[in-house]
Amino acid sequence: MDELFDTLAREDVHHLFVWSDKASGLQAVAVIDDVTLGPAAGGIRTQPYPSWEHAIADAARLARAMTLKCALAGLNAGGGKIIVAETPRLSREPAFTTLGRRIDDLGGLFRAGSDLGTGRRDLEAAGAQTEFVHTDLDATTDGVARGVVSALTATVEEKTGQASLEGIKIAVQGCGAVGESVARALAARGATLCIADVDRTRAEHLGDELSAIVLNAEDILTADVDVVSPCAVGRVITATRADNMRAWAICGGANNQLDGDDVAQRLQDRGVLYVPDIIASAGGVVDGIGRDVMGLDDRSALIDALGPLTREVLQQAQAEGTTTLAVARARALARLDQARRARG
Repeated sequence: MDELFDTLAREDVHHLFVWSDKASGLQAVAVIDDVTLGPAAGGIRTQPYPSWEHAIADAARLARAMTLKCALAGLNAGGGKIIVAETPRLSREPAFTTLGRRIDDLGGLFRAGSDLGTGRRDLEAAGAQTEFVHTDLDATTDGVARGVVSALTATVEEKTGQASLEGIKIAVQGCGAVGESVARALAARGATLCIADVDRTRAEHLGDELSAIVLNAEDILTADVDVVSPCAVGRVITATRADNMRAWAICGGANNQLDGDDVAQRLQDRGVLYVPDIIASAGGVVDGIGRDVMGLDDRSALIDALGPLTREVLQQAQAEGTTTLAVARARALARLDQARRARG
């Protein structure tokens, strides 16, 4: 028990829900980071973890990133994350059906969507039990892709003066739902693509369709390209990779791309423009919260606003001699502080 509360204190977790169902093998935790601006928004991540301390810590970091992401994007929402433990005992359809009921029990405090390891059928099983699960996976991934394109176009223009992605060489890491959608959107705008996935067959199928070069998964982040676009798991930009990166920009759809805050400084020192993932990957949550909470029939303008936001953050970081990550976080926290003061 002490280890659990030590983890909660270390990760500054204030709201933790633990759900278990013996019949379906469901074992899950939900972390709610902040609801100052509105209900917690976050994906359902399904994967194995070495311990529940690791799972809770990961959920806490991802939930905090969602808080900042929502604040930056102008959404009426805070941040959360659900982790489902992927174990041999997990029977997916009944487990996600049960999970949907547990989310519904929260009465709208948590608005859940897709994330790594959670597929379309999983979302549909949960969504059949509650209105608080966003089941339109295509809309989510298309939203992420639109946001990445908006942020990346602004980055390219800031760096080169070119107002399009035509001929820009981009390495997309990951060919899952998000990576595939991002790759398609970039190819449609004339970018020259390199792609990679741990499942090389999946990458080769997409590569054939998009006329993209397929690289080994371990080489994609240090490829000789203009831009690297991480669209798979988090914490992939390590200090070593930052030191060996040949691209002049990073802009992708994955969450928590940096292995640590110090990596942002390494990238800046090397002249690599890093678009914080709390901006670049925000299109999906903008689509979901914009529709389900803010009642917007058309969320495209709100997603496209990530481009001008990217430009402002890049320019402010350069003017102040600080990292883009520091600027983005400060902007998000300023909006949260303003909302808290207004509430008294």
